[in-house]
Amino acid sequence: MKAIRIHQYGGPESLACESMDATPPGADEARVSVRACGINFVDIYQRTGLYKIALPSTLGLECAGVVEEVGENVTTVKRGDRVASCSAPGSYAESVNVPARVLVPLPDSVRFEIGAALMVQGLTAHYLVHTTAEVGPSTTVLVHAAAGGVGLLLIQVAKMRGARVIAVVSTDDKASLAREAGADETICTAQIDFLERAKSLTAGRGVDVVFDSVGKDTFDRSLQALAPLGHLVSFGQASGAVGPFDPLKLGAGSLSLTRPRLADYVATPEMLRARSGDLFRWVAEGTLRVKEPTVYPLQDAAVAHRDLEARRTTGKLVLRPSE
Repeated sequence: MKAIRIHQYGGPESLACESMDATPPGADEARVSVRACGINFVDIYQRTGLYKIALPSTLGLECAGVVEEVGENVTTVKRGDRVASCSAPGSYAESVNVPARVLVPLPDSVRFEIGAALMVQGLTAHYLVHTTAEVGPSTTVLVHAAAGGVGLLLIQVAKMRGARVIAVVSTDDKASLAREAGADETICTAQIDFLERAKSLTAGRGVDVVFDSVGKDTFDRSLQALAPLGHLVSFGQASGAVGPFDPLKLGAGSLSLTRPRLADYVATPEMLRARSGDLFRWVAEGTLRVKEPTVYPLQDAAVAHRDLEARRTTGKLVLRPSE
């Protein structure tokens, strides 16, 4: 089978498409024929060494596909089942062995590309709005990178909860996408500082919640954009890791800071299936609209990584292994 491997940390050029022998699944695993695998910033962090992994390694954590074979202890899925996962290390490949407990059923009504696009980013939007922050009709939230894969979903899920959403984007075209997703206001950083505009849009009070996936470049001003008792949810670092932080800064308005991670919000099969079930139901009902993913052939993983890092894309990027 073909797989995207790294032998040393580095830039996109460190990604190599290699032939590997497929191995049978372990006793508690299922072997999945990967029809689509999602690209996420965590993949870039692993490629660069910001997040350390054993080398050499096959990248990827998110996939949708069809079960080819199951281990002797597996009863929750069977050969031929359509499945998806947000916890499938090595999914930049034509097939991957995945613990059966982290596989969820993928309805026939959801294409593989959409299933792969929804797992990490959709589940992230779900837990951020439903659990990490108390988002409701009286809440004003600010969403950074609002035209990205998580951002467009986050806008919609927050609007389902009745929140007022201010979307921060880098271009007018991305502002249009954010408005189409339901954003009440957009801030284009090419034209105005987001802090200044967020304060203006809230009569100087600030916002109740900031969802910040950008990191180093926006962290300090995101704190300053909060209203008293506001909550900064720092869930990514697209611009780099946030430096050392003095917790006394939170005293400016009895603010709170959270650095959540998806794994803790889908820690049991029940939690995972409940959240993914909501997402797939919303898609089927038309309540949640998923922007058509940008699809790259598996062997073009390096191109996809360059495009994502350069912010040349909107929505989700997906690799498609050859069938």
